[in-house]
Amino acid sequence: MNKPSDNPADPFKKALSEATRALANDAELAVSYSVDPPGLTNEGARLPQVTRRMTRDEVLLARGTADAYALRKRFHDPAMHSRYAPEGEVAQALYEAMETARCEAVGARAMPGTAGNIDAKIDAECKRRGYSQIKDSAEAPLAEAAGFLVRHLATGRELPDGAQNVMELWRGFLEGEAGDAFANVDATLEDQRAFSKLARQIISDLGYGDQLGDDPDLDNQEEESAENQNDDEESTEDGPEDDNENDEQEGSDSQEAAESEESQQAQVSLDENEDAELGEEVETENGEPQNDRPPPPPISEADPGYAVYETRFDEEIPAEELADPAELERLRAYLDQQLEPLKGAVSRLANRLQRRLQAQQNRSWDFDLEEGTLDAGRLARVVANPTTPLSFKQETDTEFRDTVVTLLLDNSGSMRGRPISIAAICADVLARTLERCQVKCEILGFTTRAWKGGQAREKWLADGREPLPGRLNDLRHIIYKSADAPWRRARPNLGLMMKEGILKENIDGEALEWAHRRMVGRPEQRRVLMVISDGAPVDDSTLSVNPASYLEKHLRDVISMIERRRAVELIAIGIGHDVTRYYERAVTITDVEQLAGAMTEQLASLFETETRRGRRRAI
Repeated sequence: MNKPSDNPADPFKKALSEATRALANDAELAVSYSVDPPGLTNEGARLPQVTRRMTRDEVLLARGTADAYALRKRFHDPAMHSRYAPEGEVAQALYEAMETARCEAVGARAMPGTAGNIDAKIDAECKRRGYSQIKDSAEAPLAEAAGFLVRHLATGRELPDGAQNVMELWRGFLEGEAGDAFANVDATLEDQRAFSKLARQIISDLGYGDQLGDDPDLDNQEEESAENQNDDEESTEDGPEDDNENDEQEGSDSQEAAESEESQQAQVSLDENEDAELGEEVETENGEPQNDRPPPPPISEADPGYAVYETRFDEEIPAEELADPAELERLRAYLDQQLEPLKGAVSRLANRLQRRLQAQQNRSWDFDLEEGTLDAGRLARVVANPTTPLSFKQETDTEFRDTVVTLLLDNSGSMRGRPISIAAICADVLARTLERCQVKCEILGFTTRAWKGGQAREKWLADGREPLPGRLNDLRHIIYKSADAPWRRARPNLGLMMKEGILKENIDGEALEWAHRRMVGRPEQRRVLMVISDGAPVDDSTLSVNPASYLEKHLRDVISMIERRRAVELIAIGIGHDVTRYYERAVTITDVEQLAGAMTEQLASLFETETRRGRRRAI
């Protein structure tokens, strides 16, 4: 019998956890429930939170997510998947979406009860991303459409409205270019190897064959051929005579001598070049030269031990360089259209913030002065006690006029859909509001250039897979609006967040340190940095070859450094993710619709707190 204080959702959670383990055929699978984004790892599955209310939508979403992860765990071989995985970004997205659809379709055919649950999960995701409102195929994700088509062909089930819309927008192209390959989906569905080959064929037919990389089956054939050749060479008899061996030995000695001389000459040339570049060297007591070059600076000021395998492929880039002007205008128009119902509410909040800031600018006073304007509000004290001196006041300028605010937006894949749309429009409206109040505003975004490592990982693989290489992906830090740029010029740039393929991984620590470095170089006396994120730092490439807490530890170190130095005031807003465990000043919202209110309230309270401090100092 449950106690009155028991959470009524606990029995459901327990039953769902057991069902998930049974469906996954893994009795050791750890199942947890969290407000953080759902996820599946080798050790466990993180499902959406189910509150005490146990609403129908919560229950269906949790069941659908659990079934999807369990089927992935049961019918998916990671080694086989990795073997046939393509290299290019679009090809990887197509390959991943089709494999996910395969696993869920196999389960739906074998266990029809899972099909309805997964449909509910897909429906919730499509609603969150606004898929049913998309009118143009250019705005719909191609990879998702391919996955939906595989699911539809394999199960024969109708898709939820948003998924059906995305599939139909691309269906003509998909079947026109790869119709013959899609016709074989049913025959290969339960054989992952055959399906992986089919997926690569579909990717090639769709025009992305250049992103597939080497054929893994061809590599195996070459390896087998090389092994057979080595066996043949070892089995042959030794035929060279002594005089031939002596000739070969003499030739080898001559070659080694020549190579040694060339090596010495190259070393002398290298030393001379280094002398020219480094200048004079310091001599030791023995008279031998000693290089006086200082060691390279650490990657991170917050944690000197934080390592990055390769920085050459990182980029800090203005938004306008990632799309041409016409595309930015089109994406901006799509952003405005998508958020038209929300725009009025955000504007009202922004106007309220503007009134509060301007009221402080126009009505900030120092009281109880010996000269200035007579303070009529304190005349009652003089009437009650004629010996009390008159009190004067004087209007002063508030300190926040000389202020810069940076909005640092998480541009990770988990923000895709409505969260990134609302974040973009909120940043846009707040930038315009702050500009009216003579407060400069900068808008930055952070993501990576590729999924699963990019060029940095390719170099690491080519170099021999050094253990614990540190961060192993190519950063992309985007400048949507610099602090000195007027809002009207930067307005189209925010549409870039709607572009397919921009949102990838999130490495928060380095992004936060980058934004902090930009701010401390500013001339303003007051600097405010607001971070908006929906999860902890995640980069699969980095975390697969480093400790699991590698990126999270660096984020904590950077936050600690910023809050300790106090050159920048740091605020964080977590969307469905508890950021209060990282930041001293933070707020967590459970619904992205609350973002506009949280941003304006946090900024307003921050300025009002500073104004009150200024008044206390004056008194």
